[in-house]
Formats: sequence, structure tokens, C-alpha cells
Amino acid sequence: METEQIRITTEFIKLDALLKFAGLCDTGGFAKALIQQGQVKVNGEVCTMRGKKIRPGDTVTVDRFTVEVI
Repeated sequence: METEQIRITTEFIKLDALLKFAGLCDTGGFAKALIQQGQVKVNGEVCTMRGKKIRPGDTVTVDRFTVEVI
């Protein structure tokens, strides 16, 4: 599993925007599809809410890639 740390300078970032920012998706449409298909986990649990607020300390996993938000 590959892990990457992403630093955000705001209070939170929405899940779909984080996937694009981290380079896990090229477009918002692809991010939306991944999320709706249940392929994205937030803190170890499947998340189907693309507008979910991701805050520092959260972990997002897609396939073998994990993003830690700091």
C-alpha cells in the first residue's frame, strides 16, 4: 500500500476535491463515480458522500493508495 501525506491550510477539504488535489482522480466526475461506487474509505469506513468534510488527522483510502491529511 502506498501512503502519501497531504497538507491542507484550511479547516477542511471536501472528499471529491481531496481526491483531485492528491492526484488520485483526474476529474471531478471520476471522483464522484469512485465515491458513489463505494471504492473510497474515510478513516477505514466506506464513504459515499462526495461532500464529506475531510479534516487534518483523517485518512482516505482508494484501492492501494492512502492519503493522510495533515
